[in-house]
Amino acid sequence: MAANEDLTGFIREALNRGLPRDEIRDVLSRADWSDEEVRAGLLSFAAVDFPIPVPRPRPSLSAREAFEYLVLFGTLYMSAFSLGSLLFQFINLAFPDPLWSQFAMDAIPDNIRRSIASLVVATPIFLYVARINSRAIALSPLKRTSPVRRWLTYLTLAIAGGILIGDATTLIYNLLDGEVAARFLLKVLTIGGITGTAFVYFLSDLRRDEKEAEA
Repeated sequence: MAANEDLTGFIREALNRGLPRDEIRDVLSRADWSDEEVRAGLLSFAAVDFPIPVPRPRPSLSAREAFEYLVLFGTLYMSAFSLGSLLFQFINLAFPDPLWSQFAMDAIPDNIRRSIASLVVATPIFLYVARINSRAIALSPLKRTSPVRRWLTYLTLAIAGGILIGDATTLIYNLLDGEVAARFLLKVLTIGGITGTAFVYFLSDLRRDEKEAEA
């Protein structure tokens, strides 16, 4: 989030007068500025010992950075979907539905091969791009505030949260109905495990960004 010009000017003047950041944060909160706005405003100035406030470089969005994050999150989605699909096929083999046609059963090996092929292609690309991204952030922590990174992270949280809510609702509905087959329960746990892991990871990543920003 870009800092408001009035807010930035106030913070610059307060820092010029030697006021501590905690006091500035507190008075702005009491003036109904949001935590996100205050954090962005304070981040506009480096916490270095100098007679006047030192501005930080503002994060910019390059075409290369956007491409890297789109590849990173795209291959993550593809890997997660393929893993879930692969586990679903193994569950179908272990607990076949007696009402399924022979055609549906014959399609399981082909679905397994397709899921494995997707994992073999997408997962190494995801790991490689994630490694490059981690190194870039380690060299330039400012990249953590990349707009495309934050937007895609929040989008992933929204998607994972929606899936988890739907997954839990479906499970509770079937539990109340009194009929929960082993195949159904395993599939629900598979979806919950994959999306829950993604949700917890990205939520903790956002919180880590906030802590580092406040440090």
